[in-house]
Amino acid sequence: MKSQIDRRRFLQRSGVFLASTAVPALLGRTSLADAEEFKNRFRKAVGFTMIKEDLSVEDKLKLVKDVGFEGVETPTHLFNKKTPEPSVLARASEKVGIPVHGVVNSSHQDLTGAIDEAVLYGATSVLHVVRPDPKGSFIENYRRTQAAIRQAIPYAEKKRIHILIENVWNTFLIEPLTMARYIDELDSPYVKAYFDVGNVVRWGFPQHWIEVLAERIVKIHIKEYNLKVAMNEGMGKGFAFPIGQGSIEWDRVREELKKIGYRGWATAEVNGGDRQRLAEISQQMDRVLNL
Repeated sequence: MKSQIDRRRFLQRSGVFLASTAVPALLGRTSLADAEEFKNRFRKAVGFTMIKEDLSVEDKLKLVKDVGFEGVETPTHLFNKKTPEPSVLARASEKVGIPVHGVVNSSHQDLTGAIDEAVLYGATSVLHVVRPDPKGSFIENYRRTQAAIRQAIPYAEKKRIHILIENVWNTFLIEPLTMARYIDELDSPYVKAYFDVGNVVRWGFPQHWIEVLAERIVKIHIKEYNLKVAMNEGMGKGFAFPIGQGSIEWDRVREELKKIGYRGWATAEVNGGDRQRLAEISQQMDRVLNL
C-alpha cells in the first residue's frame, strides 16, 4: 500500500469534472453558460453502501465510475462492520481512480478513530451527527455534545480532517441559526457543516439554510423530499421520490450555493441498487445540479 501522503495527493489530483447533456428546463436551466458554471462547481459522489451489485470492492468502484460518479463516501468500519476492511477499500480506490472523499461516523463516539480512517483513505472529512437527549436537558446536551467534539478538534486540526456536522431528523439542531451558532461556538476551521438538502424540507427551505450556513457548508448530500405527500401520508413517505420530482426548488438551491461560493462534493444519499439504478441516480443529479 502506498503512503498516506500519496493517497492525499491522489485525492487532490483526481478532480476531473464530468459534463452531461440534456438538462430539462423545468429544473431551472437558463443557458449553456449556466450549465458550464455548475459542472465546474460540483463533484458528484455516491455512498459506497448504495452499490448493491454482488461484485468485488474494486469492481464496485469501477461500476460507479462507469455511470458517472467521481467519488464515494463510506461509513467508517467503526460504525458499520459490514463495510470492507479500510485497507482493501483504500487500495481499490487508488487503483480505480475513485477517491473516498469522506467517511460517515454518524454519532459513534470514537471521533479520533474515525479521523484515522479518513486519513487512511486520503479523505477530507468525518460526518458527525449530534445526538439528542429527549429525556434530559436540551442545554446540558448542547454543551455536552460540544465538549465531546472539542476533545477531538486538536487531532482533527493536526490531521487536517474536517468534522462535519449534519442536519438530520433527530429533532436536534433542526433550524439553521441554531446550527450556525453551535458550529461557531466550537471555533475551529475544521468543524463545519455537512448540509443535507432533502432533510430540511420537513422544517423549512433548503435555500434558506444555505443562506444562513453559508461558508460553513463544506459538503452536501443530495436527496429529494415531497412535503405534500409527507403531510398526507406520513413524514417518511416524503423521501420516496426521484431526485428532482418533489418539493425542492433546485434552481434556488443552485443559486444559493453559487452565492456562497460553494465548490465541492455533492453526494447522493438515497436508496441504491444495481447498475441501472445507480445510473438513474447519476442522471437525476446531473439534471438538478445542471451538470
